[in-house]
Amino acid sequence: MSGIEQVGVIGGGLMGSGIIEVTARAGLDVIGIEINAEAATAAAERIEGSLRRAESRGKIESAEVTAVLSRIRFETDLDALADRDLVVEAASEDEQVKLDLFGRVGQILTNKDAILASNTSSIPIVKLGAVSGRASNVMGVHFFNPAPVMQLVELIPSLTTSTDTLDRMRTWVEEALGKKPIDATDRAGFVVNSLLVPYLLSAIRMYEAGYASAADIDRGMVLGCGHPMGPLALSDLIGLDTLKAIGESMYEEFKEPLYSPPPLLDRMVDAGLMGKKSGHGFYPYESR
Repeated sequence: MSGIEQVGVIGGGLMGSGIIEVTARAGLDVIGIEINAEAATAAAERIEGSLRRAESRGKIESAEVTAVLSRIRFETDLDALADRDLVVEAASEDEQVKLDLFGRVGQILTNKDAILASNTSSIPIVKLGAVSGRASNVMGVHFFNPAPVMQLVELIPSLTTSTDTLDRMRTWVEEALGKKPIDATDRAGFVVNSLLVPYLLSAIRMYEAGYASAADIDRGMVLGCGHPMGPLALSDLIGLDTLKAIGESMYEEFKEPLYSPPPLLDRMVDAGLMGKKSGHGFYPYESR
C-alpha cells in the first residue's frame, strides 16, 4: 500500500486540473491550490467541464460526477496542505517558482513521510529536493496532457530519493490511479520529452524556413507516419510557452543545438500566441 489518501495539487491549469480530476476519480480527497479565488473558480469549472463531457460520452454516471466533485476543494493558502500525504506541484515551468514552492511546502508538511512531487517536464528533481528539507521524499511524477485520458506517467527519482518513496509512488500510480508508469533518470526531458521536443522544434524550424505550410507539415506526419496529431498542432496543445521553457531547460543542460528554441517560437511567445490555451498559436482556436 502507498499510504496516500490525502493529496494536494499546486496549480489548477490544464495539467494541474487534470491531475486533480484523476486523483478525485480514484476516490481520494484532493486540495487544489491556486494563486487567487478567480483562478480557483476557473480551475473548478475546468474540472467540472471535463467531467460533464465524460458524462455526455457515457464514460461516467451523473452520480459519480457529483461524488468526484465533492472530494475536491480549492484553497489559496499553501498552509492548507499541511496534513497531506502527497503534494504534486503542477505550477508554471519556471525553475525559480518551483524552487520557492518546494522550499515553502517542505516546511509546511507535518507528516514526516509525506511525499513532495513535481510534474515538471525538465527541471532537475535533485534541485527541488535540496531546497525542500526532505530530499529523500522528493521525486518527479510527470503526467501527460490530458491527464484523465493519457495512461503514461514518468516516475523520476533523483540521486537523493529513497527507494521507499519511489515504491510508494509506483503503487499509487498503478493501483490508485490505474495508470502505467515508466522509470526515468533525473535528466532534463526525461524519456518522452528527450525524444519529442527535438521533433517539435524541428517542425517549427521547417515551417519558419518556408518548407511547407503548417497544415501540410502536420498532414504529412499524420498521413505519412501514422501520428494521431501533427507536430505543430501538438505544440499548440502543449502550449508554446511550455515548449519553449522545456527546450531552454534541455539546452541549458546539454548545450545541444537541437534543443534550442527557434526564433519564431520566441517571437510567438513574446506576442502572447501560446497555442490552444490562448486562442491562437500555429492555428486559431474558437475559445480558450
